[in-house]
Amino acid sequence: MDVKSQFKTYLMVEKNYSDHTIKSYLKDILDFETFIKKEGLAEDLLDVRRERLGRHYLAFLDTKNYAKKSMARKVSSLRTFYEFLIKEKLIDTNIFLTLETPKIPKKLPKIIHDEEIELLFKSIDRTKPLGFRNYVLLDLLFSAGLRASEITEITIKDIQLDQEHILIHGKGSKDRYVPLHQKLIEDLKYYLTYIRPILLAKGNMTQTLHVFINYKGTPLTVRGLQLILKEIIKKSGETYKIHPHMLRHAFATTLLNHGADLRVVQELLGHEHLKSTQIYTHVSSETLKEKYKTTHPRMVKK
Repeated sequence: MDVKSQFKTYLMVEKNYSDHTIKSYLKDILDFETFIKKEGLAEDLLDVRRERLGRHYLAFLDTKNYAKKSMARKVSSLRTFYEFLIKEKLIDTNIFLTLETPKIPKKLPKIIHDEEIELLFKSIDRTKPLGFRNYVLLDLLFSAGLRASEITEITIKDIQLDQEHILIHGKGSKDRYVPLHQKLIEDLKYYLTYIRPILLAKGNMTQTLHVFINYKGTPLTVRGLQLILKEIIKKSGETYKIHPHMLRHAFATTLLNHGADLRVVQELLGHEHLKSTQIYTHVSSETLKEKYKTTHPRMVKK
């Protein structure tokens, strides 16, 4: 087994990363391998020992007009890869540990406002099976702050309506319980009892435990969820683009704007580090400033 295959197994088994994440890591490593061989800088991935090689690679990526964020991600992938090789005693140097990556400007996530969310809910026809399913999906994204991959992986045994929560299997095998509001509990009961069987009957996977089913009768995918949100936007008459993570942003900022503790939001989002959650305090502050400017009598223009 070559080192890339060993690393893939490590990411799958020990790290429990998603297929998408693993593919990204392996592509970054393959790109780097192609570079060092084409430029004659090293014989193979195990022959990478000189620090200047890392700087050469960054310069190469810059000439190819890679975004700073993409460059930083590639270095992060390689740093993890070479740490794995050191752990396996295949090499003794990780040149990417001290390599300085380009500074990425902080970018606040785009936030969907409460009235925009409400308009999306109102635009969905709950009388149709797919419409009702879409309504529940939208509510779970906004009311529970789930990642797209988390929502598509929910199974029947994860839903514990009597306890008023769902067990979510997050990144890196980190499980967490997410509470549900009463309306969502009622909608989930109706969906599981009446809507899901209708959708399952359209395919041949009637024994699947996945909660959310697509129009073909098979488990909903992340791509399918993205297309559903695109269709909801189209039918609502809005023109902005939407993706599942925007609703996760909306969930976090809504909680903070209404006084939730940052640590509580961290737990609900399933963030390993508080730093990942703190960006929402900046968003919340910006929201408060905007409200102040538009509502305080001394700030309102005559």
